[in-house]
Amino acid sequence: MKSNHYYLLHIQYLGFRFHGWAKQPQVKTVHHMVDRTLHYVFDHDNYKTLGGSRTDAMVSADHFVLELFLNDPIVDEQAFLKLFNFNLPSDIRALAIEETNADFNIIQNPKSKTYLYLFAFGEKAHPFSAPFITTLQEPLDVALMEKGAKIFEGAHEYRAYCKKPSDRTNTQRTIDLCEIVPNTFYTASFFPSSSFALKVSGKGFMRNQIRIMMGQLIRLGRGEILLNELESSLLPSFSEHLSYIAPASGLMLSKVSFE
Repeated sequence: MKSNHYYLLHIQYLGFRFHGWAKQPQVKTVHHMVDRTLHYVFDHDNYKTLGGSRTDAMVSADHFVLELFLNDPIVDEQAFLKLFNFNLPSDIRALAIEETNADFNIIQNPKSKTYLYLFAFGEKAHPFSAPFITTLQEPLDVALMEKGAKIFEGAHEYRAYCKKPSDRTNTQRTIDLCEIVPNTFYTASFFPSSSFALKVSGKGFMRNQIRIMMGQLIRLGRGEILLNELESSLLPSFSEHLSYIAPASGLMLSKVSFE
């Protein structure tokens, strides 16, 4: 559609009951719920929305940005935001709206994304923590996992860390930050007594990349692989298929920043 007005909508959502961001037939997605709510608020379909990222089924976002294309301007942005929030389901919340222009491209504009993967181990966790934290009952060598996380920093070949890459997929990626730290980001009375976060920042990630990275770190913590084997998996000559994908519900998009 031809548009005259452009906005960035900043939202957050709990992904546990959704099949990811992108619209798919016959399943509930975040994009579907956002568009359905916008239709109710505007009372028309003369708009378009485009997400700046994709999240998988059950993955949450503390900060997600989408672009809204309209023919007519939003006269009172704060009144719109209030009405939009009033009609959104309880597991989606709009944070802010800002006007942009036709030169801005939410897909192509350089941006940095920060993800968190929350995990705990050594105990059977309270079921209420399931949407937020992956819990493993066996012991993990967290100190070794911390060393392993730093191996991912920098420019590497991630073909083994992408689910079903095509021959045309550029699988070289640069990770600006990758570390395992104590979880001080989110707390709840039903969370495990001790939990950790894998924090990863970079400009772009492939399908399942962070969950496969976390899977390798879990394998490292279990003693199934060594540090040098983790390093080898990032070499262009590495041909093994990494099949262990960490559960989705521990992953969340924490922050999106545009340059």
